[in-house]
Amino acid sequence: MMEYALAIATSLTMLAGAFFALAAAIGVVRLPDLYSRMHAASKAGPVGSGLLLLSAGLYSGELAIFARTAAGVVFLLLTAPVAAHLLAKAAHDTAHRLWEFSVRDDMDGG
Repeated sequence: MMEYALAIATSLTMLAGAFFALAAAIGVVRLPDLYSRMHAASKAGPVGSGLLLLSAGLYSGELAIFARTAAGVVFLLLTAPVAAHLLAKAAHDTAHRLWEFSVRDDMDGG
């Protein structure tokens, strides 16, 4: 009975991770400008990757491997938004333009 519960949990986390990874990929391809694409990649991407990593840890059935995958998820969730913020700031500092229909630029000095 426990094996079925573990298989269901693994399957659900794998499907959820695949959904978030797909959403991030679609966002990177379909969104209009660098800033929007970076938002999609930095929000949905780490969640999808983290869920897929947790799925692999659950599938292994070993506590040590699951602990390492959980640490990897925490690392992804902490570093990806910071990296995206720094990349967006660098793009803004080098005068990368916003999408033409953007309403305002909150970092526009005034």
